[in-house]
Amino acid sequence: MNTSLNWIKEYVPDLNCTAQEYTDAMTLSGTKVEGYECLAEDLEKIVVGKILSIDKHPDADKLVICQVDIGQSAPIQIVTGAPNVVVNALVPVVLDGGKVACDHDRKRVPGGVKIKKGKLRGVESNGMMCSIDELGSSHDYYPEAPEDGIYLFPENAGVKPGDDAVKALGLDDVTHEYEITSNRVDCYATIGIAREAAATFGKEFKFPVIKETGNNEKASDYIKVTIKDEKLCPRYIARVVKNVKIGPSPTWMQRRLKGVGIRPINNIVDITNYVMEEFGQPMHAYDLSTIEGNEIIVRTAADGEKFTTLDGREHELSSDILMICDGKKPVGVAGIMGGENSMITDSVKTVLFEAACFDGTNIRLSSKKLGMRTDASGKFEKGLDPNTALLAVNRACQLMEELNAGEVVGGMVDVYPQVRTGNEVEFNPERINKLLGTSIDKDTMIKYFEKIELEYDEKKNVIKVPSWRQDVHCMADLAEEVARFYGYDKIPTTIPDGESTIGGFNPRQIVYANAKNAARFNGFSEAMCFSFESPKVFDKLLIPENSELRQAIIISNPLGEDYSIMRTISLNGILSSLALNYAHRNKEVSLFEMANVYLPHELPLKDLPEERMKLTLGTYGSGDFFTLKGSVVDILTEAGVREEARFTATKELPFLHPGRAAVITCGKKDIGFMGEVHPIVLSNYGIKEKVYVAVIDMLNVAELSDYDIKFKGLAKFPAITRDLSLLTRKDVTCGQIEECIKKNGGEYLESIELFDVYEGERIMAGFKSLAYSIAFRAKDKTLEDTIVNERMDKIIKELKNLGAELRQ
Repeated sequence: MNTSLNWIKEYVPDLNCTAQEYTDAMTLSGTKVEGYECLAEDLEKIVVGKILSIDKHPDADKLVICQVDIGQSAPIQIVTGAPNVVVNALVPVVLDGGKVACDHDRKRVPGGVKIKKGKLRGVESNGMMCSIDELGSSHDYYPEAPEDGIYLFPENAGVKPGDDAVKALGLDDVTHEYEITSNRVDCYATIGIAREAAATFGKEFKFPVIKETGNNEKASDYIKVTIKDEKLCPRYIARVVKNVKIGPSPTWMQRRLKGVGIRPINNIVDITNYVMEEFGQPMHAYDLSTIEGNEIIVRTAADGEKFTTLDGREHELSSDILMICDGKKPVGVAGIMGGENSMITDSVKTVLFEAACFDGTNIRLSSKKLGMRTDASGKFEKGLDPNTALLAVNRACQLMEELNAGEVVGGMVDVYPQVRTGNEVEFNPERINKLLGTSIDKDTMIKYFEKIELEYDEKKNVIKVPSWRQDVHCMADLAEEVARFYGYDKIPTTIPDGESTIGGFNPRQIVYANAKNAARFNGFSEAMCFSFESPKVFDKLLIPENSELRQAIIISNPLGEDYSIMRTISLNGILSSLALNYAHRNKEVSLFEMANVYLPHELPLKDLPEERMKLTLGTYGSGDFFTLKGSVVDILTEAGVREEARFTATKELPFLHPGRAAVITCGKKDIGFMGEVHPIVLSNYGIKEKVYVAVIDMLNVAELSDYDIKFKGLAKFPAITRDLSLLTRKDVTCGQIEECIKKNGGEYLESIELFDVYEGERIMAGFKSLAYSIAFRAKDKTLEDTIVNERMDKIIKELKNLGAELRQ
């Protein structure tokens, strides 16, 4: 947001400060000024001169000698090569010792270019006549200036020799740039900034006088307005101006527009731009003769509908884009840009002025979808006050009459189904002082509010907030207004008032932290991977086409295809990190990541997805399946899981080796999986070593976690151990055998330890030998062999049903 300081002074006439003082004061009062530009900073000793005579240079064909009246007792002589000098022309002249902003190549020079008197081809020259580029501006803002030559003041400029040329050109101005927060929509207008400046400097704010305009006709006889979606268009006002005369806007208007960086075009366009900058309310003008049926219909577009905007671009529309239409066709994209089919031309006779309010979110999304961001859309997307539209359209019609640009038709067509009013906020000075740590009296606070047009109702004890202050809703907002005008620098430093609390982690966070620490103790380094992934990940991991894992959330505005979905499985990040380390020839790498996966309840997404925390481990190098299994058991133990984890072989995970994968179970809950990565998956990631991974569902782990550990005394009675050497088929797992031993070992079973595994020539092919040490112990007595033998017999009997026999 930019403003002209001269324009601000039109509403705050008594404002008298330097550009730096203005910047500092406005920033301290809450309207942050990013910077400013003094247009006349590098311009010195530049006056209006009148060319009295022109003579040829005796030694140069392209140079002429001019006698120039600069309002002094005698004219000065200037030698120039400008091709457009004429006698009696009024021109800007830099005197001896003065400065211009740019050199002859139109390049701005820091500190300016100093002009000294001297001789050109032997003829004395006592100054220089300037082009508009040398003064630091351009032909865009001064269309009357020639492309090549010096600037000639128009005949109606109202200047005379000796006048300050910088002031005459409107270059004696300062442009300030602001950082306006999105909740201060009123400050996207020059009037809003002026109101803040008046309050900041304690000066009177003068709102522009808007006079009633219009003849005895009725606008409703010229145009009809229908809004089909009141949510997207809460208000639409149409006014008509006939007998329009297209021409240049007056100098004062052109200068104000130039001051905020807008190029003057003609009186109609300049008026709409002027009102937009003054009130922050974008407007649009249509040629009424192009509006078929003399009707405006505000509706959403049809899918696939085509429309050509003023810039000549054709767009394919969708049903969520709001359009301004006549009786048969679209004539504008609401809040963004008008159509080529209704544009204002030099032959226009009757103009339809539109001042409306549109839904900010819809305008932003439509603007992005169409790839069109305009000054109007930038303001509409902030969410404007519908009540400002009336002021803006009346101001535009007033300017049309004042500039003799047309005859305003009386009345207007105003469709405003639900009138927006301001709100009321309870006024509690004590709470405000307590919040700020100040002791400001009530009357002083009320004066601060009055400065910014917040009215105090003594009967209700409330502050009445106008509709254009959309940021004031509660006591804290009132406290902010008090603080910024009292002065943030004056608020004393105080200790926060309140009770001290003991910080800490909740139970789930403790589980997560302990699991991460256990992973580190087992030699894993923490990795942080992207939650955004490519859909190609599913193919790399060999996930079937019909898998639920492919039902991923699609990002609406992705950085690219590689980051276009939210991950549903956490393996890709770890495998990509391992692949990167492998490519850099790191021989042994162990990584872990604690992060969410995002599982939608349904697609398209209607509710927030389920976010499940996963601990993902990945390793290659010296470790193997059993090394990783030991790490998983250690992590679960540190995470507070008291139940023993079971590892059940599986072939259902396509990204893992079918013979070297297991599901991890505790109690009745599956808490994860682990195994060796499938060779094809490794090839997809460019890894030529065996990689082992594990994924643990930390939400399930947290539910199983129990840190209520109770002391158990040392055993008072001896244990009885039995060694069991078994011969079994290779497809029978150790887990199955241990489960059978636990199930039949009885209450005195204390521990099971596998101490030998043998596969070789001494046993039959397809079989393996397993040796276990089994311990029994009673807490209250010494066990007898008969009890232990009875249990061992039962264990051996049940093991035979699994196909396991005692090895002879």
